[in-house]
Order: sequence, then C-alpha cells, then structure tokens
Amino acid sequence: MNCPGCGAAMTSMDLEGYSGAKLAIDVCSACQVIWFDKLEDLQLSPGSTLRLFTLIGERSAAGRGRALPNVLRCPRCSARLLPTHDRQRDTPFQYWRCDHEHGRLIGFFDFLREKNFIRPLTPQQLTELRQNIQTVNCSNCGAPIDLTAHSACTHCGTPISMLDMKQAQEMVTQLRHAAEPRPVDPALPLELARVRREVEASFGSVGSGADFWTDASSAGLVEAGLGAVLKWLGRPR
Repeated sequence: MNCPGCGAAMTSMDLEGYSGAKLAIDVCSACQVIWFDKLEDLQLSPGSTLRLFTLIGERSAAGRGRALPNVLRCPRCSARLLPTHDRQRDTPFQYWRCDHEHGRLIGFFDFLREKNFIRPLTPQQLTELRQNIQTVNCSNCGAPIDLTAHSACTHCGTPISMLDMKQAQEMVTQLRHAAEPRPVDPALPLELARVRREVEASFGSVGSGADFWTDASSAGLVEAGLGAVLKWLGRPR
C-alpha cells in the first residue's frame, strides 16, 4: 500500500486484536501517519496499542514527519479522503476518512490524543512551564510557541499539551492482565509510575528535571514525555 501523503510504500504491521483477531495496519514513518482499515483501530488489544505507542516514540525522536498535502486519497479506491474532527472525552482529534468506508488515515499525534495519551496543561503547569523555558515547539505541527504571550499554537490552534503519564501507566497495567502470549515484566507498571512522577515533578519546582526541560524546549512536551518512557524501557531514541 502506498502512503496517501508521500506516495511511498507503507510498512505493514501485524498486530493482535481482541479475542485473538489478527490485524494488519500500515505505517508511514516519513509522514508519521497510520492507515487503519475499517474499524481496525477499535479492535486493538492493549499489547498492540503499546507497540504503536513505542513505535510513535521511536519515530518521533528521529524528527518531525513530512507536511501532508492538502488533498489525500484513499489507498484502496483513490477517492478523496475527508478531513474529520472527532472528540474522545474532552480531547479533540482529527483524521482523514474514506467516504466509501475503506478506512482512515491518522497522524501519530492525533492517535495519541484519540487514545487519551495526551492532555492539555493545567493553568498551574503553564505557569511553571513559563518559569523554565520561553518557547516550546508545538507537538502537533512543530511551530514555535512563545510562552510569554500564548498558551496554544498560533499556527494550528493546538493547546500546549503533554503526555499523560497516568494513562501510559494504566495501559501497561491493562497489558499485564490481558491474555497476551508474550510475558510482561511484572515490575513495569511500578517503574512507569516512577517515570510518571519524575516527569510531573518537573513542573513542581524551578530548575528540576533539567534533561526533561531541554528535551521539551527543543522537541516538544509530548516528545519529551515519550522520551522519558522510552529511556526507561531501554529502547533507542
């Protein structure tokens, strides 16, 4: 399958769904997008969600994806994909869907938003963020945000957000109790809870979490959170 964004061949990933279902999704790392055939994203098991979460973290560390063209076409039928706005709880996200129900294309950032891995900062966290850094790159489009004047990206309108470490911890806890064929380190939820505390503690006092603030300033808050988790997991960044 060719990517609707850049036209290059996408990488197929075989994943597991609920009740032993087999899923095959397609990923373009260059554009940082995922293609799901109809309803595949709703069938992902906790283990498959963790695999995609890790993939997104590794690819995001390599740099931001290519800008997508204004017109995207379905890789199944070549019909124009329709931009669609949706909401998961209080978090808005967007994707492009085929009107013939062949599937949908979603970016890495919006996939994390859909799965509740990303949340806007609280007013207190925004205040503490401004005490540590002056600018931060938008995790959605990459544009710089002047923290002295704005709390959202002036280019795409995305509020300044961070990775929700509590959600990441809960996902791994679900994975432990899911019927997965591969073993999971029983200490992983506890260690992710520690990572969560360390990341959130960076908002607790000026000058703490120097590495986190450096990553946040140069890459973005979401990317810094992903990096904190992947660093503990021992995966390449």
